[in-house]
Amino acid sequence: MPLRSSLLAVLVAVVWGVNFVVIDLGLGDMPPTLFVALRFLVVLVPAIFLVPRPRARWRDVLLVGTFMSLGQFGLLYTALALGMPAGLASLVLQAQVGLTVLFAAAALREVPTRAQLLGVLVGAAGLVVVGVGRSASTPALAFVVTLAAAASWAVGNVVARRAGRRDQGSPSADQGSPSADRSSPSRPGLDGLSMTVWSALVVPVPMLGLSLALDGPDAVGHALTHLTLAPVLSTLYTAWLASLVGYGIWNTLLARYPASAVVPFTMLVPPVGMLAAWVVLDEVPNAAELAGGAVLLLGVATTTGVLRRRPPRGELTPHAPDAEPGVVAPRAAESGDDPGFGEPRDDRAGSGSPGATRARSR
Repeated sequence: MPLRSSLLAVLVAVVWGVNFVVIDLGLGDMPPTLFVALRFLVVLVPAIFLVPRPRARWRDVLLVGTFMSLGQFGLLYTALALGMPAGLASLVLQAQVGLTVLFAAAALREVPTRAQLLGVLVGAAGLVVVGVGRSASTPALAFVVTLAAAASWAVGNVVARRAGRRDQGSPSADQGSPSADRSSPSRPGLDGLSMTVWSALVVPVPMLGLSLALDGPDAVGHALTHLTLAPVLSTLYTAWLASLVGYGIWNTLLARYPASAVVPFTMLVPPVGMLAAWVVLDEVPNAAELAGGAVLLLGVATTTGVLRRRPPRGELTPHAPDAEPGVVAPRAAESGDDPGFGEPRDDRAGSGSPGATRARSR
């Protein structure tokens, strides 16, 4: 990628890494479930009036929102409220990469490659080291809830992948005529920003209801009528910067460049998160957490193909305009197949080009 695009990718990774610390700071004066409801309410308004609805069935939009937004962030915010260190949470959440591979294999019959299976095993070993060697100040329940948040994200990835398959397979009424769909093949079927905004519809009401049930009407009313600066700024940062600006830049990059050039930048999120937590919250990971984190990131790098050799010069690289951060390719491409998880074939290359001929002949 050009330097400007690479710097934008780094910027997004920094925004997402710092996001964990910002959430932790805002939780001091706000119940976690109510905090999630406020975040996604700000994501929705006014963006839902400006961003078109994603080209997907309503059921798929709601399922993506249920797992990728409501489940992931409801559990993550709860884990942080239970005492999970923000920096460590940014690391453990990367378990979603390996879990995505396993869930996709089970639900979508997308057989992982040997390298991806190795990456999953290495990442799991790193998680075990982190879990066993975590400091006494990190409750076991908070660690488990963070893993549950990673699992919810992984399920959301698989749901989005299945919806993307269906969207690419047959145009719906929302998509217009087949000829109109073919006229703009580079437009992703599931635009990331549209999905982020519209899937947020499922979050505010259930989270508010859960907060009323768990915290009580008095606590909810007091939190809403006595808002301090910390939760307000945290909500604006997480909703506008992390969700809207972050995903806006990220999906623009994925629309222009191969996923193999963009997705590896997510490897910067845990180091940024842990560094920010060290500077702002004085969270210093112990030796076991650092060692286990390094092993976990090695597993993520292996699973996502960061360590894979570069393709020969002139060979096409699969194009992924709608991949989410951390979504990987759990199925090896074969002749006539989709190139893998979240990586639809680039139709913009001419059918008679030498590169396209070589890509199809593999």
